[in-house]
This record gives sequence, C-alpha cells and structure tokens, in this order.
Amino acid sequence: MRKALVPGTFDPITNGHLDVIGRASQMFDEIVVGVANSAKKGPLFSIEERVAFAREATAGMDNVTVMPFNDLLVHFAEEINANVVVKGLRAITDFEYEFQMTAANYRLDSNIETMFIMSPPQYMYLSSSIVREIAHFKGEVGDLVPACVEQALRERFANN
Repeated sequence: MRKALVPGTFDPITNGHLDVIGRASQMFDEIVVGVANSAKKGPLFSIEERVAFAREATAGMDNVTVMPFNDLLVHFAEEINANVVVKGLRAITDFEYEFQMTAANYRLDSNIETMFIMSPPQYMYLSSSIVREIAHFKGEVGDLVPACVEQALRERFANN
C-alpha cells in the first residue's frame, strides 16, 4: 500500500491545500492529512477546529483521513507508516524553505521521501496568512477556502 502524509498547520485550510491533497490522493492509495499543532505559531483556530475544517473539506475524498499531530514530522510519518511526505510549492520562497526542511527530515530519517506538487497558477499566491488578512478586513474569501472555513472566518472577525 502506498501511503503519503500531507502535513501542515492549515490555519485555515485553503483551496490551494485541497488542490494538493486531491492531486496527491490520485497518486497514493491512502493520504493522511496531518494537522500540526504548531502552538508556537499562534494559530487563529484551535487544533480541534483546524482538524474539523480539514475533515469537512476532504469528506468527499474516500482515501483521505485527517489526524492532528504534535511531534516531529518524521516521527509522525513513522507512526502512521507513511514513507512519503507530500508538500505543495507555490513560489521560489516555498522551495527554499521546503528544501531546508526536506534536508533536515532526511537527516532524521532517510527512509522518508518528500514529493513536491506545484500549485496551479490560480493558487500560486494563496496562503493561509493571506486568507486571514483578507478576512480580518472583511474581504471576500469564498473562492479561496471551503464554505465551512469561510463561515468560521466571518464569525471570528465579526466584531472587528
């Protein structure tokens, strides 16, 4: 069985994330979307909320499961028996960061491969931080995120 891990903080999950997850789900028998706790980043949404959003957004993808994790990426990959990590790349700045992370992960466990999926043009600029910024200032994000996230962002920023 070919099992891959698609990790991230997903704060919140975007349509760009879903594009990567969906494309990866066509290449592997099983995909685990690993939602990193990342409390040090000061996420807008709790780990429970981010897992719930990811589960709702991927509900139609039969070979995708969503799990939280609070460990080194390679340890989580080992725990779930995934030997491939799938990451999306948007721009050269993503590549530099992901290249560094891949090298560190390889040092920790050389049996775990990293595969990159390039974002299509409509998502090359899209990030969770951009979505949060737009939503904070009451901008339209409906075409950037799943409906469950759009509603949660409206509620979160209702009193700004």
